[in-house]
Amino acid sequence: ELNKNPVEGFSAGLIDDNDLYRWEVLIIGPPDTLYEGGVFKAHLTFPKDYPLRPPKMKFITEIWHPNVDKNGDVCISILHEPGEDKYGYEKPEERWLPIHTVETIMISVISMLADPNGDSPANV
Repeated sequence: ELNKNPVEGFSAGLIDDNDLYRWEVLIIGPPDTLYEGGVFKAHLTFPKDYPLRPPKMKFITEIWHPNVDKNGDVCISILHEPGEDKYGYEKPEERWLPIHTVETIMISVISMLADPNGDSPANV
């Protein structure tokens, strides 16, 4: 679907044609942000029970962002396990839902780059 209808701001594809669960994405730094002009590589790793559970996303390119852990793991609501947040910070509808796609994940990550969530930092 992404090959037929590319979305501006990123490209995505399989790391290995024999493994549907591991993807590589290239994100173009959003305009008017500190990341403008940058190209950032990340990996998406999908669980075997996708779409019931979210993939994990990890930046391979070194990047500093409040919502990206020091090891590159991305911490945003839609990549959190579905259901109630035990801390009461996120609403269930903000967390993973099976309707999410690579496109919606990437749009959320690009939005996160442009507008960090300082209330829920992964990299204090």
